[in-house]
Parts: sequence; C-alpha cells; structure tokens
Amino acid sequence: MTRQAFLARLREGLRGLPPQSVADIVADYEAHFTDGEAAGRSEAEVAAALGDPDRLAREIRAESTMTRWREERSPSSAAAAVFAVLGLGAIDILILLPILMGVAGAIIGLAVAVIVCFFAGAFVFAAGPFTDPPGGPITAVLSGIGIMAGSASGGALLTIVSIGLMNALVWYGRLHYRLLKPALEPQA
Repeated sequence: MTRQAFLARLREGLRGLPPQSVADIVADYEAHFTDGEAAGRSEAEVAAALGDPDRLAREIRAESTMTRWREERSPSSAAAAVFAVLGLGAIDILILLPILMGVAGAIIGLAVAVIVCFFAGAFVFAAGPFTDPPGGPITAVLSGIGIMAGSASGGALLTIVSIGLMNALVWYGRLHYRLLKPALEPQA
C-alpha cells in the first residue's frame, strides 16, 4: 500500500472527528512514513508495519471518545465511548473469534495426531521384532524409531507455532488494553 492510499483510508476512517485532530493524527502517520523512508524502508513496508488503516481509525476514534468522556463526563460522551469500544470489540468477535476457534481446533487435532503417532511408533518399535514383519526385525525397530522421531519433530514444530500464535494474541490484547487502560486506572 502506498503512503497516499494509507493516509486517504485513515482520513476517511477519521471522518467526523474535529478537523484539527484529524490533521494532527494524519501528520503523525505521515512522519512514520518519512522516518521509515529515511531508514531505507519502502512505503509498502511502512504501511504493513503500521497495520490496517481502517482498524487504526476505529481504534483512534474509540480512544478519542474515551478521552472525550474523561474530560466531559456527560451522558452523551459516555454513550459514545461505550458504543465505540463495543463496536471495536464486536468486529473482533465477529471476525477474530471464528478464526481463533478454527486455529485452536486445528492445533488440538494436530497435537492429538502427534501423540498417537508417537505411541504407534513406540508400539512398532517394541512389538515389531516379535511379529515377524516384512523386512525383518531390524526394519521394524528402525521404522518405529523413525515414526517416533517424526512425531517428536512434529510436536516441536507445533509447539513453536503455538508459542508464536500466543505471542500474537498477547500483542493484540495489549493494543486493546492500551485503549482501555485510562478507564481502568483509578483517578487521582
């Protein structure tokens, strides 16, 4: 995505906020592109690092309504803040939750398959020499070791993927916590 396309989508998403606020926010993201280009990164790399401009606009709008509520403490500002945060969460639930459920189900299924394959390999390793398999007892022992090693490798790879996904979820949660943190902290 180019700088102009990113900033245009961000501006469109921020429509309705005070013009000076929109100008300040867009100038801040413009500075990110300038700094990225000075560091030798392309516009597409900077845009990818900043994230989806529509999502950023929703978060900024929600943060803006939370700030307005903290300053005004009126029923209209409270309602705006609640609807902004709920709108942000509803999108997460409608889009992210089904994906997370599918990924979690796949990981659990793969974990069960890895465990079953490991025990199947152990059975072939232990019982193979006594059952007169094709290729002889050495083939059974080596096949059992190979199956166990393959399933152990698959389990290690699955663990690395699971840790990466958990880190991504923690990062995503921190984005929302940043938004809600001022409302959760006691006022001095």
